[in-house]
Amino acid sequence: MLRTRSVPAAAAVLTATALLLTACGNGSTSGSGSSGSPKTVTKAEFDKAMSTPTNLTFWTWVPDIDKEIALFEKRYPAIKVKAINIGSSTDQYKAMRTSLRAGKGAPDVAQVEYQFLSSFTLTKNLLDLSPYNGIKAMKSEFPSWVWNQVSSNGAVYAVPQDTAPMGMIYRNDVLAKYGIKTPTTWDEFATAAKTLHEKDPKAYITNLPGSDPGQFVGLLWQNGANPFGFDGKKTVTIDLESPEVTKVVDYWQKLIQAGEVSTDADFNDQWYKGLSSGKYASWLAAAWGRTFLEGAAKTTTGKWRTTELPQWNAGDHATGNWGGSTNAVMNTTKNPIAAAELARFINVEDEPASMFVTKQQFFPSKTSILTSSDFADAKSDFYGGEQANKTFVDASKNVTTTFGWLPFMDYAYTTFNDTLGKAIADKGDMRAGLKAWQDKLVAYAKQQGLTVK
Repeated sequence: MLRTRSVPAAAAVLTATALLLTACGNGSTSGSGSSGSPKTVTKAEFDKAMSTPTNLTFWTWVPDIDKEIALFEKRYPAIKVKAINIGSSTDQYKAMRTSLRAGKGAPDVAQVEYQFLSSFTLTKNLLDLSPYNGIKAMKSEFPSWVWNQVSSNGAVYAVPQDTAPMGMIYRNDVLAKYGIKTPTTWDEFATAAKTLHEKDPKAYITNLPGSDPGQFVGLLWQNGANPFGFDGKKTVTIDLESPEVTKVVDYWQKLIQAGEVSTDADFNDQWYKGLSSGKYASWLAAAWGRTFLEGAAKTTTGKWRTTELPQWNAGDHATGNWGGSTNAVMNTTKNPIAAAELARFINVEDEPASMFVTKQQFFPSKTSILTSSDFADAKSDFYGGEQANKTFVDASKNVTTTFGWLPFMDYAYTTFNDTLGKAIADKGDMRAGLKAWQDKLVAYAKQQGLTVK
C-alpha cells in the first residue's frame, strides 16, 4: 500500500489554509450545509445519465488507477474518465482549493484523505452522495468506524477506498535474542524498552518521531481521546489536554527522557537503516506498513512479526487509524450521477475493489474483502509465514468509532511539528509542547471565525 502523506509542505499549507474559508463552490442543493433533503435519483435518471456520452475528470495520486477505471468504462462505455495525477496529496489539495475558489477547473471526482474531508465540507465543496445509486445504503458494506468517517448528519460525502488501522510490527529475532516477551500492554512495552536498551544501548524498543503527527494522533485515537471535532457548520472541538491525551503524552515523555525510545525523523535513509539493522525492535505502524516494510527492509525477510498495539488495559483490543483515503465528488460537477457512480463503482464492485488490494497493495475498507479467506488468511514469507493481514483485519474491527477531525488538519499537522513534535524530537517538555499546540489551534480557529468548544 501507498503511504498516505501526513506532513504537508509548509508553503502549500499556508496557501491552503488561507483559502480555507473562501474556497466555497458554486452552491449545490446537495452540498454540505444546504437546507432540505436531496432528491433520490430514479433508475430512469440513472440509466439515462450512464448512457449519455460524458467526460469525467478524476484527480488522484493512486498509481496505475487506469486499471480500475478501465473496468468502469467497460461497464459504462458512454462515460470516459481522464485520471490526472497532480502530484502529492498536498499539491492536489492546493490545486483543488484554488480551482474551487476560481469557480473553474475543479475535478468531478477527487481522492481525499479521511482527515481532510471536513475542510471541504466546511466550504460546501462536496456533493452529498446519499441520493445516488444506493450509496447511502452501503453503510453495511464497511466497518462502522469507516462509515462514520465519510458521513455526517445523514449525508454521505465520500466513498471509502482504503483504511489504515494500527498495529505493532516487531523484530522477533531481536526480542528473542534478549529473552524479551512480545509486549501486550503498554506497561509491558515500557519494561521491554528498559530491558532492551540496558542489554544493547544501541537498540530501542521503537522509534517515536516528532515529524509524523499522523502516527501520534493514531496513538491518541487508540486511547479513546477525542481531541478534534467539527459539527459541519461553525463549531469545532479542540481538546488536547484531556486525561486521555495527557496519559499518552506522559507515557512517552517518560520513555523518551529515560533514553529508552529514540526520536529519529522517519521515512529517510537513517530510519530505513534503523529498521534493517535492528536499531528499532518494533514499528507502531498502520496497515499499509506491513507491505511498505517488505520493500524498505527487504534484507530482513523472515525476522518480522505482527501483533495488535499494546493495550492500556490487559485484555482490551483497542486501536487507532493512521491514513487511508476516499473518493469524493465536487459539487461543481456537471455530471453528478456519473461522477457518483465512478466513486461508488471502483470502490464497491468486487472486481475493482479487489484490484486495489492485489495491484496497488491497499489495505481494504470493504468488509467482504477484509474477511475473505484469500486476504485475511494469506501467509507472508517476510513475516515468517505468519498471516500478517489478519493482524490488521482484526485491528480494523477494534478502531474507536467516534474519532473526528478539524476542518483545518493541514494547519493542525504543521503546528504539531512546531510544538509537540518539536518537544518529542528535542526530548523536551512534551506537556508544554502539547499546550502550545492547543493554544495555536484555538487561536487559529477563532481567527477563521469558528466557535471553539
